[in-house]
Amino acid sequence: MNYKEDYVFWRLANFFISEQGYRIIQLFENQKELWLEKLENKKAPILRLVRIDLDWSNSLQRDIEFTASNGEQIRKQIGRSELSVVNIYISQFPPVDDYEYRLQSQFIAPQANKTSVSSVLLTGSQYESGFKVLSERLEREISFPIHGEYSDQDVMVQKKAALDSALQMSKKEKEIFSNGKPFFTYLFMIIQVAVFLLLELQGGSTNTSTLIKYGAKFNPYIYEGEWWRFITPIFLHIGFLHLAMNTLALYFLGPAVEKIFGNTRFIFIYLFAGISGVIASFIFSPNISAGASGAIFGCFGALLYFALMYPKLFFRTMGTSVITVLVFNLIFGFTVSIVDNAGHLGGLAGGFLAAGILHFPKKKKPFLQILFLLLSASIIYGSLVYGFQHSKTSGNESSTMMLAQENIKQENYEQAYDVLTKYVKDAGKPSLEVYFALSFVEIKLNKLDDAKSHLLNVIQLDPDLPEAYYNLALLHLEENDLNEAKNNAEKASELKPRQQEYSDLVQELNRLQPSSDGEE
Repeated sequence: MNYKEDYVFWRLANFFISEQGYRIIQLFENQKELWLEKLENKKAPILRLVRIDLDWSNSLQRDIEFTASNGEQIRKQIGRSELSVVNIYISQFPPVDDYEYRLQSQFIAPQANKTSVSSVLLTGSQYESGFKVLSERLEREISFPIHGEYSDQDVMVQKKAALDSALQMSKKEKEIFSNGKPFFTYLFMIIQVAVFLLLELQGGSTNTSTLIKYGAKFNPYIYEGEWWRFITPIFLHIGFLHLAMNTLALYFLGPAVEKIFGNTRFIFIYLFAGISGVIASFIFSPNISAGASGAIFGCFGALLYFALMYPKLFFRTMGTSVITVLVFNLIFGFTVSIVDNAGHLGGLAGGFLAAGILHFPKKKKPFLQILFLLLSASIIYGSLVYGFQHSKTSGNESSTMMLAQENIKQENYEQAYDVLTKYVKDAGKPSLEVYFALSFVEIKLNKLDDAKSHLLNVIQLDPDLPEAYYNLALLHLEENDLNEAKNNAEKASELKPRQQEYSDLVQELNRLQPSSDGEE
């Protein structure tokens, strides 16, 4: 008995699976029909191999229409806008009636006009021409010698090779995603929820003083040597919505990274990315910041490293969704002013570098890993040096004001005074905000002459600032200089007539001034 057509069927299957990297979508129970896909390559068509003995062209047409309908369902499942299916028939004889015209043009699925089927017929007397057409359709050379007869054993050799390759491919891919259970993902989620509850009990997670007390990124304190603030912000969150968004993101991203890289590597990737994000924020943003966003973007970075090493597997399993979510988050970050984009981008880069340093469990690339390690060390060191030198050379008024205001809230007026006077001395030309804050602190410390001098500096910089005139009026009143007090109070009231306390002060001075004149 001759098994030539069965041999050709499995020989083609073996070629597509073993040499071209196609995967089995479905192998029918009779093992006469096989669907193959290569989703990582969007241009690669779905392949359908059918071992069938054709009789009439009408039955061929009905089968082509069935293929288009089935292909349309696959298109919807994998989310493609369009799908191409190459239908390969292996038959001992061609149909007995006219059939060639049915193979010459594509058949378009009528449901949505988005799935096309092109068919190729390989028959005993026309294998050479059939291979030529198939090669043109797939844009690659497909040909192998075919002898007169083949035994069942010959068929089994090709069948076993094809199925073993598919099984081995599937096994290797499963191993890549089986390096650890997401234990630390859930642990980090529990920690950040627990820390959030602690903040709420200690004054509120949106309270600036509470955030600073418990370790938020606060540049002035980092300049003073509190290096631990590069780590602690990873576990703090500002408000419930911030916590909820980051916890949800970690819930979806963390398990994938931990399964691919393993538990120990995941800890390093997560923390290294988080620290990298804080360092980037330290350099580019003077604002107080906290949150696991940098570490979570580091999970994106680790998955991008996975994409670099296993591009086909990445794009077939998760690539489209990961990149879509990443791009959406980046666009969202750049369109919302309160988002710390520097921290996000720093975390993204940190996660990618950390993954490169560690590579994958049970796999080593020493040269590449050393290269990533040296690159990471250079970037971290250079970033820290730049951050600290930049703070000294630029004067960093924003950080100075933040630190002064924090000390004022805590009623640490001496410390606020030291911070502001040092800045005024070093900066050369401070802003009116600095002068005004310094005058307020000097009033609290009873340095009234210095306070008046600095308020005059404020008025020189902005003659239309009513608060400066009002404070000057209070100082002159304290010194019993009623004329100057009245002049400044009237100026403040003139600039801001609806401010009741300014009007009240003017009335009080008008009441006091006649008695003062009588005494003279």
